[in-house]
Amino acid sequence: MHTRFTALALAAVLGTGALMAQTAGAAESIRIATNVPYKPMEYTTPAGDLTGFDIELGNALCAEADLKCSWVQQSWNGIIPGLMARKYDAIMSSMTITEDRKRVLRFSEPYIVVPSGWFVPVDTTLADYDGDDLAGKRIAVQRGTVQDQYVTDQFGSRAKIKRYTNADDIAVDMSAGRLDAAFLDFPTGQSTLLDESDKYKNAGPVLTEPKKYFGTGFGIAFRRNQTDLAKRFNAALAAVKDDGTYDKIYDKYFGDAADESEKAK
Repeated sequence: MHTRFTALALAAVLGTGALMAQTAGAAESIRIATNVPYKPMEYTTPAGDLTGFDIELGNALCAEADLKCSWVQQSWNGIIPGLMARKYDAIMSSMTITEDRKRVLRFSEPYIVVPSGWFVPVDTTLADYDGDDLAGKRIAVQRGTVQDQYVTDQFGSRAKIKRYTNADDIAVDMSAGRLDAAFLDFPTGQSTLLDESDKYKNAGPVLTEPKKYFGTGFGIAFRRNQTDLAKRFNAALAAVKDDGTYDKIYDKYFGDAADESEKAK
Protein backbone atom coordinates (compact mmCIF):
# COMPACT_ATOMS: atom_id res chain seq x y z
CA MET A 1 0.00 0.00 0.00
CA HIS A 2 2.75 2.41 0.93
CA THR A 3 4.67 1.54 -2.24
CA ARG A 4 1.59 2.16 -4.39
CA PHE A 5 0.96 5.53 -2.70
CA THR A 6 4.57 6.59 -3.25
CA ALA A 7 4.40 5.65 -6.91
CA LEU A 8 1.18 7.58 -7.41
CA ALA A 9 2.54 10.59 -5.56
CA LEU A 10 5.71 10.55 -7.67
CA ALA A 11 3.68 10.33 -10.86
CA ALA A 12 1.58 13.26 -9.74
CA VAL A 13 4.66 15.34 -8.99
CA LEU A 14 6.20 14.49 -12.35
CA GLY A 15 2.95 15.26 -14.12
CA THR A 16 2.62 18.58 -12.36
CA GLY A 17 6.19 19.45 -13.26
CA ALA A 18 5.58 18.65 -16.91
CA LEU A 19 2.42 20.75 -16.91
CA MET A 20 4.24 23.68 -15.31
CA ALA A 21 7.05 23.43 -17.86
CA GLN A 22 4.54 23.36 -20.70
CA THR A 23 2.68 26.36 -19.28
CA ALA A 24 5.90 28.29 -18.76
CA GLY A 25 6.93 27.67 -22.35
CA ALA A 26 3.58 28.74 -23.84
CA ALA A 27 3.32 32.21 -25.32
CA GLU A 28 1.01 34.63 -23.53
CA SER A 29 -2.17 35.31 -25.52
CA ILE A 30 -3.34 38.87 -26.12
CA ARG A 31 -5.97 40.49 -28.33
CA ILE A 32 -5.26 43.54 -30.50
CA ALA A 33 -8.03 45.77 -31.88
CA THR A 34 -7.92 47.32 -35.33
CA ASN A 35 -10.36 49.24 -37.52
CA VAL A 36 -10.71 48.28 -41.19
CA PRO A 37 -10.66 49.26 -43.98
CA TYR A 38 -7.83 51.79 -43.72
CA LYS A 39 -5.57 50.76 -46.58
CA PRO A 40 -2.58 50.36 -46.61
CA MET A 41 -2.43 50.26 -42.81
CA GLU A 42 -5.15 47.68 -42.11
CA TYR A 43 -7.59 46.06 -44.53
CA THR A 44 -8.88 42.70 -45.69
CA THR A 45 -7.91 40.85 -48.87
CA PRO A 46 -10.57 39.60 -51.32
CA ALA A 47 -10.22 36.22 -49.56
CA GLY A 48 -11.15 37.87 -46.27
CA ASP A 49 -7.68 37.78 -44.66
CA LEU A 50 -6.61 40.69 -42.48
CA THR A 51 -3.45 42.39 -43.74
CA GLY A 52 -1.70 45.75 -44.02
CA PHE A 53 1.31 47.52 -42.56
CA ASP A 54 -0.06 47.59 -39.01
CA ILE A 55 -1.09 43.93 -39.17
CA GLU A 56 2.23 42.61 -40.49
CA LEU A 57 4.26 44.79 -38.16
CA GLY A 58 2.02 43.83 -35.24
CA ASN A 59 2.49 40.13 -35.98
CA ALA A 60 6.26 40.62 -36.18
CA LEU A 61 6.25 42.44 -32.84
CA CYS A 62 4.20 39.69 -31.23
CA ALA A 63 6.59 37.02 -32.50
CA GLU A 64 9.58 38.98 -31.19
CA ALA A 65 7.91 39.52 -27.80
CA ASP A 66 6.84 35.84 -27.55
CA LEU A 67 3.18 36.81 -27.53
CA LYS A 68 0.37 34.88 -29.20
CA CYS A 69 -1.70 37.68 -30.71
CA SER A 70 -5.16 37.61 -32.24
CA TRP A 71 -6.84 40.52 -34.02
CA VAL A 72 -10.24 41.98 -33.18
CA GLN A 73 -11.99 44.16 -35.76
CA GLN A 74 -13.63 47.13 -34.05
CA SER A 75 -15.36 50.28 -35.28
CA TRP A 76 -13.25 53.41 -34.75
CA ASN A 77 -15.82 55.20 -32.59
CA GLY A 78 -15.81 52.35 -30.09
CA ILE A 79 -12.16 51.37 -30.22
CA ILE A 80 -10.99 53.22 -27.09
CA PRO A 81 -14.09 52.35 -25.02
CA GLY A 82 -13.56 48.70 -26.02
CA LEU A 83 -10.01 48.80 -24.68
CA MET A 84 -11.19 50.35 -21.42
CA ALA A 85 -13.86 47.65 -21.14
CA ARG A 86 -11.13 44.99 -21.53
CA LYS A 87 -12.61 43.58 -24.73
CA TYR A 88 -9.01 43.44 -25.97
CA ASP A 89 -5.55 44.22 -24.62
CA ALA A 90 -4.15 46.76 -27.09
CA ILE A 91 -5.02 48.90 -30.10
CA MET A 92 -2.84 48.91 -33.22
CA SER A 93 -4.85 50.82 -35.78
CA SER A 94 -3.02 53.89 -37.11
CA MET A 95 -3.73 55.75 -33.88
CA THR A 96 -1.94 59.09 -33.66
CA ILE A 97 -0.22 59.79 -30.35
CA THR A 98 -1.65 63.08 -29.08
CA GLU A 99 -1.58 64.80 -25.70
CA ASP A 100 -5.34 64.40 -25.31
CA ARG A 101 -5.16 60.64 -25.90
CA LYS A 102 -2.14 60.28 -23.61
CA ARG A 103 -4.29 61.49 -20.74
CA VAL A 104 -6.32 58.29 -20.89
CA LEU A 105 -4.04 55.83 -22.73
CA ARG A 106 -0.49 54.53 -22.53
CA PHE A 107 1.33 54.45 -25.88
CA SER A 108 4.26 52.54 -27.25
CA GLU A 109 7.05 54.47 -28.90
CA PRO A 110 5.93 55.82 -32.32
CA TYR A 111 6.32 53.13 -34.98
CA ILE A 112 5.71 55.40 -37.98
CA VAL A 113 5.22 59.11 -38.63
CA VAL A 114 2.56 59.77 -41.27
CA PRO A 115 1.61 63.21 -42.63
CA SER A 116 -1.92 64.27 -43.52
CA GLY A 117 -2.89 65.63 -46.92
CA TRP A 118 -5.61 67.07 -49.12
CA PHE A 119 -7.02 64.93 -51.93
CA VAL A 120 -9.17 66.53 -54.63
CA PRO A 121 -10.49 65.90 -58.16
CA VAL A 122 -7.93 66.78 -60.82
CA ASP A 123 -10.23 69.46 -62.27
CA THR A 124 -10.73 71.22 -58.93
CA THR A 125 -10.86 75.01 -58.79
CA LEU A 126 -9.49 74.97 -55.24
CA ALA A 127 -6.18 76.75 -54.92
CA ASP A 128 -5.97 77.80 -51.28
CA TYR A 129 -6.31 75.18 -48.53
CA ASP A 130 -5.92 77.63 -45.66
CA GLY A 131 -8.34 80.39 -46.49
CA ASP A 132 -11.68 81.37 -47.89
CA ASP A 133 -11.50 79.00 -50.86
CA LEU A 134 -12.82 76.26 -48.57
CA ALA A 135 -15.93 78.26 -47.62
CA GLY A 136 -19.00 76.25 -48.54
CA LYS A 137 -16.94 73.31 -49.83
CA ARG A 138 -17.78 69.69 -48.94
CA ILE A 139 -14.79 68.23 -47.09
CA ALA A 140 -14.61 64.54 -46.19
CA VAL A 141 -12.86 63.12 -43.13
CA GLN A 142 -13.00 59.86 -41.22
CA ARG A 143 -15.11 60.40 -38.12
CA GLY A 144 -13.23 60.75 -34.83
CA THR A 145 -9.75 61.08 -36.34
CA VAL A 146 -7.17 63.82 -35.87
CA GLN A 147 -8.02 64.94 -39.41
CA ASP A 148 -11.65 65.34 -38.33
CA GLN A 149 -10.59 67.43 -35.34
CA TYR A 150 -8.26 69.63 -37.42
CA VAL A 151 -10.74 70.34 -40.23
CA THR A 152 -13.60 70.91 -37.77
CA ASP A 153 -11.58 73.41 -35.74
CA GLN A 154 -10.07 75.21 -38.72
CA PHE A 155 -12.91 75.22 -41.23
CA GLY A 156 -16.05 74.01 -39.47
CA SER A 157 -17.66 77.46 -39.44
CA ARG A 158 -17.13 77.93 -43.20
CA ALA A 159 -17.01 74.53 -44.89
CA LYS A 160 -19.44 71.60 -44.92
CA ILE A 161 -17.68 68.81 -43.02
CA LYS A 162 -18.83 65.33 -44.04
CA ARG A 163 -17.79 62.53 -41.70
CA TYR A 164 -17.43 58.91 -42.79
CA THR A 165 -16.89 55.58 -41.10
CA ASN A 166 -14.01 54.63 -43.41
CA ALA A 167 -11.97 55.80 -46.38
CA ASP A 168 -13.70 53.44 -48.82
CA ASP A 169 -16.98 55.29 -48.25
CA ILE A 170 -15.18 58.57 -48.90
CA ALA A 171 -13.91 57.20 -52.22
CA VAL A 172 -17.48 56.25 -53.24
CA ASP A 173 -18.83 59.75 -52.62
CA MET A 174 -15.79 61.34 -54.21
CA SER A 175 -16.37 59.30 -57.35
CA ALA A 176 -20.04 60.31 -57.38
CA GLY A 177 -19.13 64.02 -57.27
CA ARG A 178 -20.60 64.56 -53.82
CA LEU A 179 -17.35 65.90 -52.34
CA ASP A 180 -14.96 68.74 -53.12
CA ALA A 181 -12.00 67.48 -51.07
CA ALA A 182 -10.91 64.83 -48.58
CA PHE A 183 -8.43 65.31 -45.77
CA LEU A 184 -6.76 62.01 -44.84
CA ASP A 185 -3.60 60.32 -43.64
CA PHE A 186 -1.37 60.57 -46.69
CA PRO A 187 -0.86 56.80 -47.25
CA THR A 188 -4.60 56.21 -46.97
CA GLY A 189 -5.42 58.92 -49.50
CA GLN A 190 -2.68 57.60 -51.75
CA SER A 191 -3.92 54.01 -51.75
CA THR A 192 -7.67 54.72 -51.63
CA LEU A 193 -7.83 57.54 -54.19
CA LEU A 194 -4.62 58.20 -56.11
CA ASP A 195 -3.68 54.57 -56.73
CA GLU A 196 -7.22 53.66 -57.79
CA SER A 197 -7.94 56.43 -60.28
CA ASP A 198 -6.30 59.19 -62.32
CA LYS A 199 -9.24 61.46 -61.51
CA TYR A 200 -7.70 62.61 -58.21
CA LYS A 201 -4.59 64.42 -57.05
CA ASN A 202 -2.87 65.50 -53.87
CA ALA A 203 -2.93 69.27 -53.46
CA GLY A 204 -2.17 71.90 -50.89
CA PRO A 205 0.10 71.39 -47.88
CA VAL A 206 1.18 68.01 -46.50
CA LEU A 207 0.83 68.53 -42.75
CA THR A 208 2.57 67.17 -39.66
CA GLU A 209 2.03 70.35 -37.61
CA PRO A 210 0.66 71.57 -35.29
CA LYS A 211 1.38 68.69 -32.93
CA LYS A 212 -1.82 69.54 -31.07
CA TYR A 213 -3.61 67.79 -33.92
CA PHE A 214 -1.05 65.64 -35.70
CA GLY A 215 0.87 64.33 -32.71
CA THR A 216 4.19 62.51 -32.84
CA GLY A 217 3.31 59.51 -35.01
CA PHE A 218 1.28 56.33 -34.74
CA GLY A 219 1.59 54.26 -31.58
CA ILE A 220 0.19 51.08 -30.07
CA ALA A 221 -2.31 52.01 -27.35
CA PHE A 222 -2.76 50.30 -23.99
CA ARG A 223 -4.62 51.01 -20.78
CA ARG A 224 -2.65 53.28 -18.48
CA ASN A 225 -1.79 50.47 -16.06
CA GLN A 226 -0.36 48.15 -18.77
CA THR A 227 3.22 49.29 -18.22
CA ASP A 228 4.85 45.87 -18.68
CA LEU A 229 3.01 45.09 -21.91
CA ALA A 230 3.99 48.46 -23.37
CA LYS A 231 7.63 47.80 -22.44
CA ARG A 232 7.52 44.40 -24.20
CA PHE A 233 6.23 46.01 -27.38
CA ASN A 234 8.83 48.80 -27.21
CA ALA A 235 11.62 46.25 -26.84
CA ALA A 236 10.19 44.23 -29.74
CA LEU A 237 9.95 47.35 -31.92
CA ALA A 238 13.61 48.17 -31.28
CA ALA A 239 14.58 44.58 -32.13
CA VAL A 240 12.68 44.39 -35.44
CA LYS A 241 14.19 47.71 -36.47
CA ASP A 242 17.68 46.44 -35.68
CA ASP A 243 17.32 43.13 -37.54
CA GLY A 244 15.81 44.60 -40.72
CA THR A 245 12.29 43.18 -40.31
CA TYR A 246 10.76 46.64 -39.97
CA ASP A 247 12.39 47.88 -43.19
CA LYS A 248 11.12 44.89 -45.18
CA ILE A 249 7.53 45.46 -44.04
CA TYR A 250 7.79 49.22 -44.57
CA ASP A 251 9.14 48.89 -48.10
CA LYS A 252 6.42 46.37 -48.99
CA TYR A 253 3.64 48.83 -48.19
CA PHE A 254 5.14 52.20 -48.98
CA GLY A 255 7.94 51.72 -51.49
CA ASP A 256 8.09 54.82 -53.67
CA ALA A 257 5.94 56.77 -51.21
CA ALA A 258 8.70 56.65 -48.59
CA ASP A 259 9.46 60.34 -49.09
CA GLU A 260 5.89 61.22 -48.03
CA SER A 261 5.61 58.84 -45.08
CA GLU A 262 8.65 59.06 -42.86
CA LYS A 263 9.75 56.07 -40.80
CA ALA A 264 9.63 56.73 -37.09
CA LYS A 265 13.08 57.43 -35.73
